[in-house]
Amino acid sequence: MLRFVTVAVVTLLAAALLVPAFLVTWAWAIPAALIAAVAAIGVYDLAQRRHSVLRNYPILGHMRFLLEALRPELQQYFIERNFDGRPFDRDVRSLIYERAKGTAAELAFGTERDIDQTGYEYLVHSARPVEPPTEPFRVRVGGPDCTQPYDMALMNVSAMSFGALSGNALRALNNGARKGGFAHDTGEGGLTPYHLGGADVIWEIGSGYFGARTQDGTFDPDMFQAKAAHPLVKCVSIKLSQGAKPGIGGVLPAAKVTEEIASYRGVPVGQKCVSPAAHSAFDTPRELIRFVARLRKLTDGKPIGFKLCVGSRIDVLATCKAMLAEGITPDFVIVDGAEGGTAAAPLEYEDNVGLPLTDGLMIVHNALVGTGLRDRIRIGAGGKVASGNDIIKRLIQGADYTNSARSMMMATGCIQSQRCHTNHCPVGVATQDPRRARALDVADKSERVYNYQRATVAQAMRMMASMGVSDPSMLNPHMLRKRVSPTEQRSYAELYEWLEPGELLNHAPPSWRDDWEVADPDSFAPVGARFGTRVSATGGDVRRA
Repeated sequence: MLRFVTVAVVTLLAAALLVPAFLVTWAWAIPAALIAAVAAIGVYDLAQRRHSVLRNYPILGHMRFLLEALRPELQQYFIERNFDGRPFDRDVRSLIYERAKGTAAELAFGTERDIDQTGYEYLVHSARPVEPPTEPFRVRVGGPDCTQPYDMALMNVSAMSFGALSGNALRALNNGARKGGFAHDTGEGGLTPYHLGGADVIWEIGSGYFGARTQDGTFDPDMFQAKAAHPLVKCVSIKLSQGAKPGIGGVLPAAKVTEEIASYRGVPVGQKCVSPAAHSAFDTPRELIRFVARLRKLTDGKPIGFKLCVGSRIDVLATCKAMLAEGITPDFVIVDGAEGGTAAAPLEYEDNVGLPLTDGLMIVHNALVGTGLRDRIRIGAGGKVASGNDIIKRLIQGADYTNSARSMMMATGCIQSQRCHTNHCPVGVATQDPRRARALDVADKSERVYNYQRATVAQAMRMMASMGVSDPSMLNPHMLRKRVSPTEQRSYAELYEWLEPGELLNHAPPSWRDDWEVADPDSFAPVGARFGTRVSATGGDVRRA
C-alpha cells in the first residue's frame, strides 16, 4: 500500500548504505546512520499503538505533528489580518509595543475595521473640544470608614502573582509603576519582595490566604496585620473570583513550587499549590462585609475592597443588602470580565463561565447607585484594557479606574505565544525557569512599562478632551454609541437601563424587582437551592432528595 512505501524505501536505502559504510569508506557512515535512524522511527511507528496516524502513515505522519506545532506561529505571522487575532489583535499588540518603546503609534491611510458592522462602538466627539489637562487624572479611593485613602491612577497593573510571572517580570512591572506613580496588584500568590520595589501596592488576598495563612490554610490575622503595615501596601483586595476562571481556585503545579515561592506563600516545597474555590473566612454576603471591616481595622484604616467576575445579579444585590444591613461598605469593588486573562484555566471556563466586563460592570454600578451606595465605593474594571479608548469606555460604563494585566505583560516583552501554563515562555515573562527569565532585561522593560502606561493614559485624556470633557466625572452613557443594525446606531443611554440613586430602596423597577426581592444578605446559594428545590428542564420544581 502506498502509505507504507516511505518506510519501505527508507529501510532499503539504509540497508544499502550500511554495506559501503563498513566495506568501502567511513564517509558513508554519517548518511547511513541518519537514514537508519529514520528507518528505525518508521518501524517503531508501525509497532506503537498510541497514535493511529503514525501506524497508518509511518514517518510521513510526523509531518502532521510538526505542522500542528507550527500552526499558532504560522497563523499569527502569515495568515491573520491586523484586526483578526485573539485575545489581542495585531493592531493592539503593535500599539502596545510602540508606546512601550516610546515611539510613535500612529497609523496611515485610515481604519481597516468595518465601521458599518453591527456591534461597532464609537465615542462621541464634541464640536468644541477642550484642552487636555497637563497632569493625569487620579481617583480618590476611600470611603467614610477609611482613614488612609489612596489616589488611584486611571490605569494600573492588574493582579499577577509571583509564580505565574517570573521575578524579573515583576521587577520590571514594579519599577515601571514606581516611576509612573500607578499601582501594582500582587495577585493572590502573596506579598513578595518582587512586589515591594518601591511602587504603590494593592495586596490581593485570595481563598488560599497565601502569605497570611495558618498551617491548615486558614486566614492568619496576625501575619496579615504585620505585612499589611508595610508603607508600600496602599490597599487590600479580597479576591472572590477571576474573570477567566470564575468559580474555581488557581493551581500552581508542583514543579513550579520552588523553595522561594513556597516561603512567600506559606506552603510545602514541591507540592501542588491549590487555591480553594471558596473562602473559609466567610460564607455569606453579610460575613464578607464583616470581613472587609475586619481587614480595615487590621490595616489601621487602609482601603479594603473585593474583586469578582459577576455571574448573577442576585449575588451583587445580596451583597448590597448586606452592606445596608451592617452599615459597612468596602472602599472599592474590582469587576473582572470573563474576557480577562489567566496563566492557566480549563477551556470550558474560559469560554463559557462568567459575564463579560460590560455586563458585569454595569450591574455593579447600577446596583450601587440603586441602593444609594455608589458615592462611597469606587469601581475598578479589568479585562482587555489596553488602549485609551478602552479606559474611556469602561469609565462610561460605570468604572472609576481600570486595571490591566496582559497589556502590561506585552510592555515587558510578552508576544502572546499563549504558553504561560507550560513554563516555556519564550521571552521570560510567564515562567519560573531562570534560564528563560534571564532573557528579560529589568531596566529596559521597566522603562517600557512606564512609557506604555503614561502614553495610554495621556491618550485617554486627549480623547476625553476631544469629547469636550475636562474631568472623567463628566462622562456619561450618551457619549458611547453602538451600531445595532445596518441603518441604526444608539447610545448606551438608550440601549441600557440606568438606575437613579436609591431607586431600588424606594420602588424597584420591574426589570430589577424580582432579583431585588430574592436577594438574601445571608446567602450566596443559588435561588432554587435556598428553598430545597431546583427547576427542571420542563419548568417544574424538582425536590431535592
